[in-house]
Amino acid sequence: MREGFPSKRVKAPEHDHLVYGRFALILKNARVKNYRCIDDSGEFSIRDVTCFVGKNESGKTAILQALERLKPVVKDHDKFDKVNDYPRKWLSDYDERNPNGDPIAIETEWELEDDDVAAIEAIVGADALKSKIITATKGYGPSPSIGVNLKHEQIIRALAKENGCVKAEIDQIEKFTTPAQLADFVKGYIGEATPGIISLRTKLAKLRDSNYDLGLTDVLFARMPSFLYFSNYDRMSGRVSIDDLNERKRTSKPLTEGSKLFMEFLQFANITLDEIEDTKKAEDLRAKTEAASIKISKQIFEYWSQNRNLKVEFIVEAGRPDDDPPFNSGFIMQARVRNSLHDMTVPFSERSAGFVWFFSFLVRFSQVKKEFGNVIILLDEPGLALHARAQGDLLRYFNEKLKTNHQVLYTTHSPFMVPSDDLTSVRTVEDVVVDKDGVAESLGTHVGDDVLSTDRDTLFPLQAALGFEITQSLFVGEHTLLVEGPSDYLYFVVFSRMLKAAGRTSLDCRWTICPTGGVDKVPAFVSLFGGNKLDIAVVIDFVKGQKSKVDSIKQSKLLKDGRVITFADVLGQDEADVEDMLGAELFAGILTAAYSLKGKNVIDATKLGAGTKERVLPKAEDAFRVMPATVADFNHYDPSAYLAANEKDFAGNAGMNDSLNHFEDLFKIVNAMLA
Repeated sequence: MREGFPSKRVKAPEHDHLVYGRFALILKNARVKNYRCIDDSGEFSIRDVTCFVGKNESGKTAILQALERLKPVVKDHDKFDKVNDYPRKWLSDYDERNPNGDPIAIETEWELEDDDVAAIEAIVGADALKSKIITATKGYGPSPSIGVNLKHEQIIRALAKENGCVKAEIDQIEKFTTPAQLADFVKGYIGEATPGIISLRTKLAKLRDSNYDLGLTDVLFARMPSFLYFSNYDRMSGRVSIDDLNERKRTSKPLTEGSKLFMEFLQFANITLDEIEDTKKAEDLRAKTEAASIKISKQIFEYWSQNRNLKVEFIVEAGRPDDDPPFNSGFIMQARVRNSLHDMTVPFSERSAGFVWFFSFLVRFSQVKKEFGNVIILLDEPGLALHARAQGDLLRYFNEKLKTNHQVLYTTHSPFMVPSDDLTSVRTVEDVVVDKDGVAESLGTHVGDDVLSTDRDTLFPLQAALGFEITQSLFVGEHTLLVEGPSDYLYFVVFSRMLKAAGRTSLDCRWTICPTGGVDKVPAFVSLFGGNKLDIAVVIDFVKGQKSKVDSIKQSKLLKDGRVITFADVLGQDEADVEDMLGAELFAGILTAAYSLKGKNVIDATKLGAGTKERVLPKAEDAFRVMPATVADFNHYDPSAYLAANEKDFAGNAGMNDSLNHFEDLFKIVNAMLA
C-alpha cells in the first residue's frame, strides 16, 4: 500500500458494534495477497465502475472473492480458510512463512466523505484526522483491522479540556500518547473522581473498552459498505401460483429463486400479491395490473435496445385443471411479453435466453439498494448470454443506474463488456509466468492499472473493444479523415489541441480521424466507408516508390476531387512523411526524450538533415541502427505517444513554431473541404 499510512492496525469488531448514519466510505485501492492463485496482485485502483479483464483461469474470480471476504453480505463468506484459501504451494510452510501470526489476504484503502469525517469528529473533536484516507485489512486471523491516521496527542489534550478536567489532571493526561493509555487512566483512576474525570469516563465508556481508537474502528467498520458477490444469475419465473406463495409464506417454506425474483418483479412494479388478492372487482384488478405493466415496461425497455416493439403484461386468471400443480387451482399470475409488431403475446419463459437473463438481472438489481443498502456490487462474468449490443445496454445500465448508489466491480473476457470510452476504468488480470532455466514458473495473479502492460491474450478483449469502437464511430461520423497509422492520429490530435489553445486554426471537430494501417489499406477503407455515403478525405505520406498507389487513390471514383492530400503537398517537397511536418529540430528533441538518449547517443537536428528537404524518418532509422543494445528499437508510434503525454515539455523547442505552422496549413486545407 502507499507509504504514509499507519502500520498499526486496530481490530474491527466481529459484528457491527455501532451504526452511525448511512454507509458512505468510498473504496479507492485494493491489494490481494496470499489467496489461492494470488501471491501478490499488486495494488490496483478502484473506480465507480471497474472492469477486470483477463483470460479464463487468470484469477479474476479470486480477486472478487477476496474482496468480498472483507465485509460480506453473506456472513458465511466472512472468513479466509487456511486450508482451502492459502496458496497450496506454500501451505505446508504456513507457520514458517508467517512467524509473526496469520498473514494478510486483502488490503484496501477508503476515502472518507464529509459525513464520515463528521462521525469521527463527534467522538474525537475537530481537525483530528491527518488524512481522509483510511485502510482496512483482513487475513487468516479472526477479525479485520482498520487503520486511521489520527493526531493522538491533540485528541487526548482536547478530550481532557472539553470534558472539564482541571489543570492537574490535564497535565497528567497530556503525557499520554496513545488511546490505550488514556483508557487505562480513566478506568483505573485512583482517588475521588472530579466532574471532569466523570465526564471523560462517561464519554469514553460509550466506546469499546473506553478506547477511542477502537470506537472509531467500530464507527468506520459500521459505515463501510458490505460486498455483495454474484456469480450465478437466476432466471425469473414467468408465472406464480398466488395460493402456493401464500401457503409457503404461512408455513415458512422456502421460495424457489425464480419465484423470489417474481416477487421482486412485483415490488419493482409497485404491486403486491395482497393487493391482487384483496381486489374484489374485475375492473379494479385490470386497472392495477395494467398500471404495473406500463411501469415495468417503461423502466425495463429503457435498457433493452434489441427490440423496441415489446411490452410486458401482467395477467391474473384462474388455474386450469389440466395444468401442472400448483398451477391447476386458485389464482395464477403470469407475465407475458407482447410484440406489437406481430400483435401477439408469449409467456415470459419462452422469450430468448438473453432476454430472460437481462430482464431478470434488471429486476434483481433494481431492489439491491432497498434490500441491502449502499453495498459494493461484485459481478463475476455478467451478461455471457447476451448479444454484443445487449452487453452494451448492460454497461449503460451499470453507469446510469447502478453506480448512482453502488460501486460496481465486474469481470469479463468479452470485448463488448469492455468500456472502450473509459479504458482508465479497466484493470488487466494476468497469471504471470516466467521462464527459469527452461522451466515455466507461475508468479501468481497480478492486477494492472496500466492496460498496455500485459500479454497478447489478456489484451485481446481490449484490442477488440477498441477496434469495434473505432469502426462504429466511423460509421456514424459524417466526415471521415483517413490517415495511415496511429502515430498520424496522435500527431493530428496533439497539434490540433495546441493550435486551438493558441487561438489558431485547429482541425474541425466534425472530422473523425481513422488510422488505416498503411497506404496499402487506404483503398479498402475508401471502398468501405464510401459505400456508406460518408464524406471522406485522405492524408498520407508520399515517397516516390508509392506514386502509383497514391495516384490510384486520387483517381478513385468514391472520392471527390482534391480529397487526397500528401504531406509533401503541404510542405512543398518531393517526398514527406508525417514526421517531416514536425521538422528535424522538434523530432530530434522528441526522439531524445522518448528513448532517454544520453551522451553520444543524443540525436540532434543535424543528424536528421536540418536545413534540407530530405525526409527525417530514414535518417532517424539510420541513427537507431547503430545505437547500443540498451536503447529500445525505434518505431513510429513511440515518439507520437511520448509527445501526446508530454506536449508541454516541448513548448520551448526551437522547431515548435514551424511545426505548428505546418499543421495549421494542413488543417486549413482539410477544413475547407467542409465548406
